[in-house]
Amino acid sequence: MSLQVSDLKVYYRTLAGDVKALDGATFSIADKEIMGLAGESGCGKSTLGNSLIRLDGRMRYVGGSVNLDGNELPVWDNQGMNEFRFRDVSVIPQYAMSAMNPTRKIGTMTAELLESRGEKYREIKPELLRRIDLVGLDRDVLGRYPIELSGGMKQRMVMVISTLLDPSLLIADEITSALDVSTQRAVAETLVSFRDHGFVKSMIVITHDVSILYQTADTILIMYAGKLAEKAPTKTIIEGAMHPYTKMLISSLPEVGVRYANKKLSGIPGSPPSLLRPPVGCRFRARCPLAFDKCVEEPPFVKVARDHMAACWKVTGSDA
Repeated sequence: MSLQVSDLKVYYRTLAGDVKALDGATFSIADKEIMGLAGESGCGKSTLGNSLIRLDGRMRYVGGSVNLDGNELPVWDNQGMNEFRFRDVSVIPQYAMSAMNPTRKIGTMTAELLESRGEKYREIKPELLRRIDLVGLDRDVLGRYPIELSGGMKQRMVMVISTLLDPSLLIADEITSALDVSTQRAVAETLVSFRDHGFVKSMIVITHDVSILYQTADTILIMYAGKLAEKAPTKTIIEGAMHPYTKMLISSLPEVGVRYANKKLSGIPGSPPSLLRPPVGCRFRARCPLAFDKCVEEPPFVKVARDHMAACWKVTGSDA
């Protein structure tokens, strides 16, 4: 296994108490697997991604472990993670188009990043140029400032920089959210090509747009209110989801070729619970049409079919 996460808990500190944004995540990602991570806003997607590479000042590691290629990552220690960042685990951050220093030329900025990792820019530059060619950028981009690039060009350049040291795991957080549809497709195809060229072993693609995952991901992990709801191959999630939340999430998406003047999209009634004081049991039960007495107990995230995990008493057959 490339990545093994076990019972990972990361909360946010607030004056009112801890927000349980990631409350016991257990899952694995195999070598060469691209896993999509989806769910409503505030479900904990970005918290999960950030917790694998960097905890900011608001985040508090509560428990759990993360193993990458057989080595435990010290995710609780920001300083200790320095030796793993960019080489073992790297990130294309949310709002990546603003991630580059606007006062530095892209080549200079890239050289400084490599030197901070103990690498020599001159030795890596030939590979940098090859990858710039691969993503369809002109080599003179290294002599430009970020403001001189379009949104799609910035995104592709950040993707090149983030994977330049061939990390085992790449975390891509909402990398298509500010792009037009045609550029989204190009960026998605570039992500897949990075895996296919061996620039990264495995990948987590975080997005609220399931259609992007249909183009890129081998598997999809669905989150709800800080908990894992379902994980399965992409086609299974799209066509044969088992968790009630996943089914309702997929059914709320528009279908290509369908006119919605005559057919309304179905939504999910209600709102997600507060993660400051989350409800006991299944966190989706207040909105779930299948909820019953046993849902006051928290369902385990377990195997329900081949390559298929879910957390629902109805799905696991414990509905008596």
